[in-house]
Amino acid sequence: MLEQIKKIEEQIEKATAQTKEELEDFRIGVVGRKGIIADLFSQMKTVAPEERKTFGQTVNALKNAAQDKFQELQDALESLQATDINHQDLTLPNIPNEMGSVHPITKVREEISRIFERIGFNISEGPEIEDDWHNFSALNFPPNHPAREMQDTFFIEKDPDIALRTHTSSVQVRIMENAKPPFRTLSPGRVYRNETISARAHCIFHQIEGLYVDKNVSFKDLKDTLYYFAKEFFGPNSKIRLRPSYFPFTEPSAELDVSCSVCGGKGCNICKYSGWVEIGGCGMVDPNVLKASGIDPEEYTGFAFGMGIERMTMLKYKINDLRLFTENDLRFLRQFEGL
Repeated sequence: MLEQIKKIEEQIEKATAQTKEELEDFRIGVVGRKGIIADLFSQMKTVAPEERKTFGQTVNALKNAAQDKFQELQDALESLQATDINHQDLTLPNIPNEMGSVHPITKVREEISRIFERIGFNISEGPEIEDDWHNFSALNFPPNHPAREMQDTFFIEKDPDIALRTHTSSVQVRIMENAKPPFRTLSPGRVYRNETISARAHCIFHQIEGLYVDKNVSFKDLKDTLYYFAKEFFGPNSKIRLRPSYFPFTEPSAELDVSCSVCGGKGCNICKYSGWVEIGGCGMVDPNVLKASGIDPEEYTGFAFGMGIERMTMLKYKINDLRLFTENDLRFLRQFEGL
């Protein structure tokens, strides 16, 4: 054992450190909590009782020597770095320190979140890899629904089905399973669908979905909430329109349109000369969805809504190609530095 300590002592004396990484390796491997010195102390129990005092004194002396060596190496490295700084060529041109900026998707997501936070909604997040229950079954998707097929969903595993989430409604299921009403929650995040990438579609995009569950929640509450959002986000003169539609997880369901902010509802190429632009879907939470999460639909009702953040960003800043958001083209991104 003493011979082993002697070899370690020689290694410590010969140790060098020319970089911060080498110095850190010395600290971790020698004087750290899991280093050589700590290992020697842990072997104390295997030493014969009559030799423990001598062994302990020897290891303590080795510990002090290692700490002194570490300090010596640290001082030498700092001195070397200071010398390098003093020898820099100050005649070289300056490298500009360019500041980054907020991505337009991030800006719009935060703006939407703040609008709903002002009326009591909190922010909730969940995993981007989901099981069948949270992504489909708990949301009342029938077994033969097209969204379950490979052409619409990125499946990671089959039997049991594990997939990249196709919507952030899966987060709402987790909220309903683990919280007791009333609750208002907003779920932003990335979602994935197997779609051909084009100027108006992408396989990766962002959604923000809202859920409100309480006693006596009505369709009028949903309409008032969406009307408030439209006026706050698009301007005080904005109007909304709800068109009957179908979603597995809401009943009744509606498509949400907002008056075109570009032409003021008069008609242009953005709104296809209709005066309206579709921004999302909404409806009253289907009783089957409440039951699946352990909420009594006889006692509680709720509404849900969802919209694509890319679509909202395109409308707000008059962007005509969805692909620009993910291409990292600085010519495009620098247009939003003022945000």
